Amino acid sequence: MEGIEGRIKQANGRLKSAKVGITIETRGGRLVLRGTLPPRLGSSIQVPHQQRLTLGYHANPAGLKLAEFEARKIGALLDCGEFDWSMYVKLNGENDIQTVGNWVAKYERDYFTRKRRTPQTETTWNDDYMKVFSELPSEKLLTVQLLIEAIEAKTPDTRTRRRFVDVCTRFAKFAGIEANFQGLKGTYSSDSVVRDVPCDRQIVECLKQIPNRSWRWAYGMMATYGLRNHELFHLDCSKLPLLVVKDGTKTGYHRVHPFYPEWVEQWELANVQVPNCTGKNNSDLGNRVTHALKRYAIPFHPYDLRHAWAVRTIAFRVPTTLAARMMGHSVDVHERIYQQWITEDFETQVIQKLLTGDRPSAPL
Repeated sequence: MEGIEGRIKQANGRLKSAKVGITIETRGGRLVLRGTLPPRLGSSIQVPHQQRLTLGYHANPAGLKLAEFEARKIGALLDCGEFDWSMYVKLNGENDIQTVGNWVAKYERDYFTRKRRTPQTETTWNDDYMKVFSELPSEKLLTVQLLIEAIEAKTPDTRTRRRFVDVCTRFAKFAGIEANFQGLKGTYSSDSVVRDVPCDRQIVECLKQIPNRSWRWAYGMMATYGLRNHELFHLDCSKLPLLVVKDGTKTGYHRVHPFYPEWVEQWELANVQVPNCTGKNNSDLGNRVTHALKRYAIPFHPYDLRHAWAVRTIAFRVPTTLAARMMGHSVDVHERIYQQWITEDFETQVIQKLLTGDRPSAPL
């Protein structure tokens, strides 16, 4: 924090030289502005006086740039007598807040000061955050009750309810609002989701019902390498059977080995046939894959090919750390989620193969 304090001192020097009349301070790892401001609506003090204005920006170089810009803007508004607290309302005597729409805009700016704007971070922002923010009334003031009502409108014990709790918790903290929504989260967790993971023979049979060469290749790659939908469009296939998933995906660059290796040759995966799809981001590309396989009446979700691959690595006795790395997620996720989907038949098959010293083979 010593480095950022030095930068804040420099920024305040620039503001002083420009006679802005606003200074930047840190509180709890966030940046606030301080200056002589008009009294807030309902204040007992009727003359301008020293007050702090909460920004919510993180105390880092990117946040400091935004804070200095905000300070200069407020200074200019004060100089021309046009500063209005309606943009920085004091609620319940505790927190400086704005309308939901204004806070969302601030949150987005802050989010992308901490994370480089890439297709990966854009997808996370749109899927994890904007799906919640788009359902909040943008013109209303941000309050605890408003967030509680948004959360309670979602069905309890569902993934959506959990997402609303998680996002609203971060949002409230960013805005400096004291809130605890954990009691509304419910019992949903990815651990408890029951999935009917397709067996290898079913995967082979379903491939045969896809007439389009590109989508057959895409299906084969997802089954053989356990890919996420959008990763199909971020591949380096030059080293097959070793596959490289490039940056720009959910978890970035990683290498993947095939399971089963013979599928690479049987399904001619080295003859790369990426589907001709476009999309603004990874979420759009992923949806193209889902809709395409649905057109070919595949009786399970594309992501289930990834789940089947994860379970298959156990049969190959792939170390958990390596399997998790190839999937682009943590060891905890791998152990907590995928191992619970091992069926009795699969378990018996694996044990028999281990006892005979053989490895599983791909169904024909």
